[in-house]
Amino acid sequence: MTIGVLHLDLLIPGAMSLKEKRRVVKSLKDRLRGRFNCSVAETDWHDVWQRARITVCVVSNEARHANEQVNEIAAWVERNADAELADYRIEML
Repeated sequence: MTIGVLHLDLLIPGAMSLKEKRRVVKSLKDRLRGRFNCSVAETDWHDVWQRARITVCVVSNEARHANEQVNEIAAWVERNADAELADYRIEML
């Protein structure tokens, strides 16, 4: 069994309050869960208006499949998020 962990560092330049940031983050988390059937959590920069770190986890029987899925998620976030993908890091456990 392989666990793929994807850390996404996001910039949310349009957020002028924590409420706006949380709306963007919640929307992204809900869309990721629905589209990719993965676990998603905001893991850092909780009180910073224009930054967020989202961590996504997937579990698979094959390391190749887990790696493909986290790479697909990163590409999807870069294309579809209401935030800019500043950086990402992948870990395979």
